[in-house]
Amino acid sequence: MNQLRDNLKNLGLSPNHIFQQVKDAISEDLAGGQDLTSVATITQSQVSTADFVTRTGGVVSGLHVVAAVLEYCGVNHYEVLVDEGAKVSAGKVLITAQGNTQKLLLAERTALNFLSHLSGISTLTNQWVSEISGTKCQVRDTRKTTPGLRMLEKFAVRMGGGTNHRLSLSQAALIKDNHILAAGSITAAFNATKKMFPDKSIEIEVDSIDQLNEAVKLKPDLILLDNMSVEQCSQAVLISAGLVKLEASGGIAISNAKSYAATGVDYLAIGSLTHSAPALDIGLDFRKEK
Repeated sequence: MNQLRDNLKNLGLSPNHIFQQVKDAISEDLAGGQDLTSVATITQSQVSTADFVTRTGGVVSGLHVVAAVLEYCGVNHYEVLVDEGAKVSAGKVLITAQGNTQKLLLAERTALNFLSHLSGISTLTNQWVSEISGTKCQVRDTRKTTPGLRMLEKFAVRMGGGTNHRLSLSQAALIKDNHILAAGSITAAFNATKKMFPDKSIEIEVDSIDQLNEAVKLKPDLILLDNMSVEQCSQAVLISAGLVKLEASGGIAISNAKSYAATGVDYLAIGSLTHSAPALDIGLDFRKEK
């Protein structure tokens, strides 16, 4: 357990947070009872060896979350065979585990749920990163994450080669259209935020060139170009003249990502990395007894 804690910390993950999520997931699966099928069909003393195997290729992440699931369920003999963020082909054995058969089966679905979901995010992120390679632009996630899974989903984005936007509302300020309407103007919203939180990063969302001109004069840390065309993003790069970093968001698909990246913006904010990534197909295969 101590080694696993160190591994999670080295990956930028909170061990206590991961262990609590694992505990909650197993509790949800058992619902206060027991695994009826395993208890009825498998003796308490049976031991098995099993492999977590990819059915399709992709970029894998969440391997050490699987380790946490195994240890929580009482399976302490396992080996993680690939690195987090590794690009693997179909048929790759990611983790091998040996232990009580009932405990392995208890861990199976929760472990695969975490592993398949996070690896799906890493795989999709890597596709976006590859699409805009050769530009200075970086692919970045958003707060459109699954409630309770933000830390892990943003970790998966990093493992896919992307970068993270703010982790929480308290980490940095993002002045959006509703804040601007409530405050009365971009300038009023920015000044109020800067006065109250002078040491925090401030980003301003704009949806027109007129708003951009106002925002650039304020010299925020970042300006978000909301639903602007490629041509408008190119114009925004010229107007900002390197005084402030720019992030394009909305209306961006992987098919036009390279065109947006080539305008010179610093980031592409892609919500689909976390809210629409398909799960990577991974299974748990028991080895046949010789």
